[in-house]
Amino acid sequence: MGFTTGFLGGVTLTTSILYLASALHTQTRARQRELLRQQRLVLYNIVDPQPEIELPTRREVQVGVVEQAKDGWNRELEKAVRWAQEKDWALLRQGLEEDVARLWSRVKASTEKKAGEVVEKATK
Repeated sequence: MGFTTGFLGGVTLTTSILYLASALHTQTRARQRELLRQQRLVLYNIVDPQPEIELPTRREVQVGVVEQAKDGWNRELEKAVRWAQEKDWALLRQGLEEDVARLWSRVKASTEKKAGEVVEKATK
């Protein structure tokens, strides 16, 4: 190992050790500072307690006409969706089929009656 390599290796090692020692010292001092602040705050609060901080009250915002309209729309939409989900569609289909069958039988009877009258007139 040459002089330059040995010298640079020694400088690097020395500065690394100094940097680590300095960083450790800085972190230790910061932790001590935090602890001293906490202890000072505890002692001050024993001697002269600070008043409790009141939390800010909730601010009530006036709802505008547009927001009321949106809320009404959403309520109506929820009601319609709930109705569609709770509806018994099989029962509704059965009722509609019965109504259509009844209507068809009336139309059929009516047309047969009129056709019978027309045939009767034609045969006379």
